[in-house]
Amino acid sequence: MTRRFAENTCMTEAARKKPEIVVISGPSGVGKTTICKRLVERMDNLYLSVSCTTRPKSDTEVDGEDYWFLSEQEFEQRVRTGEFLEQAEVFGSRYGTVRANVEQALEQGKTVILEIDVQGAKQVKAVYPDAVMIFILPPTQAELAKRINGRGRENGEATERRLDGAGTEIAAGWQYFKHMVINAELEQVSKEVMQIIEGTDE
Repeated sequence: MTRRFAENTCMTEAARKKPEIVVISGPSGVGKTTICKRLVERMDNLYLSVSCTTRPKSDTEVDGEDYWFLSEQEFEQRVRTGEFLEQAEVFGSRYGTVRANVEQALEQGKTVILEIDVQGAKQVKAVYPDAVMIFILPPTQAELAKRINGRGRENGEATERRLDGAGTEIAAGWQYFKHMVINAELEQVSKEVMQIIEGTDE
């Protein structure tokens, strides 16, 4: 009886430590990138996936750290060879997650954080049904507009387009995501997301 209890305990511990996929989505400008970086700083054994994109690189971005910046031809070649776990077009640019990088991190026993849009999130969920789905909400639309404008990457027309798209993304978030978290304050939202990730092991 004692031996069986010990074996069951070991099995439970192994299950609780099983690597997992955590998908973090939300509308543009809601603060996903900042939250993900905070998670990596504060939690052990995380792998933050770096997406590929055809979007032009800004002056402050670093290739390989913020994104892998690819030409349209390079991106399409990777699509044809099946290199992406998920890929989608968002506001005229294409984004994708390299499958091999995710699989390698999982094999190393790490929890993989994917900061991707709702289209890609649904694709990942189809491959990894146990993926933890977290959607980040803005406190208000006015605050979201302020954050988008503060990035300095878009003109007025592009900002309006992103705000229009935010409503659709949020509606999809309520439909497909289990966890909905409001980003009103960085410290608080970071704690909430960490608790969700840690709680999935229980």
